[in-house]
Amino acid sequence: MRIQAILATAVATVSAIPFQPSALEPRQDKPPYFLLTGDSTVAVNGGWGDGFLSFVEAPADGKNYGKSGATTVSFRAQGIWDTVIGEVEANKDDFSPIVTIQFGHNDQKAAANISLDQFQKNLETLANEVTAAGGTPILFTSLTRRAFSGGKVIQNLENERVRAIAAAEAVGATYLDLNTASTDYVNAIGNANGKLYDLSSGDSTHLNTAGEVVFGRLVADLLLEKRTDLAEYFKVNKALSDKIKNGEFATGDETD
Repeated sequence: MRIQAILATAVATVSAIPFQPSALEPRQDKPPYFLLTGDSTVAVNGGWGDGFLSFVEAPADGKNYGKSGATTVSFRAQGIWDTVIGEVEANKDDFSPIVTIQFGHNDQKAAANISLDQFQKNLETLANEVTAAGGTPILFTSLTRRAFSGGKVIQNLENERVRAIAAAEAVGATYLDLNTASTDYVNAIGNANGKLYDLSSGDSTHLNTAGEVVFGRLVADLLLEKRTDLAEYFKVNKALSDKIKNGEFATGDETD
């Protein structure tokens, strides 16, 4: 009888404790405010950023801070990063600020003089500063270039891909492997179709309007795979998403 009484008391005590969701359980109490940072493959007129934002629905919102030619060093030196952090602090009461971070295309160039170790450390610092300001960082591996050799995409951003993932893991941030996903898609549609996304003839790095939409959708779908709690803040385009998933060439004009 004594044991039963003790057990009954324990059960009653546990039942009285309010439920606390796990720290790992996704929650989105406020609409997201996306702040996109990176180089020209994110920026207006050549990157996926505006295409991605075209799928964001109110009350969510966002801005594209991608900068042509930017590195993890110059983005800070030019004052853009301070502006982004200011946006996080200014909007965190009404929104859940999410800062996407994608660099690598210019960091890898000899003229930038940024080692892989420094590149990774810079990414870690950027992510930590977002968290400290009250936002959520999401690190991206770089959008692939669409140059081919031997029937396959030339994978010349692999080192940066590995370091971006390592940076995310080091600080406990979410990452999206855009490099692998975009490489797989371009390999699936082939060289000729890949060229149809070139911003100008022979430019296998930057995206025209169709490319912005297609790769913006790819980014949205990658994000929603990891953050299902954000689904209500994105327009659905099943026709486009299915083409990307199935490795079929998409024009960006697809509608459901």
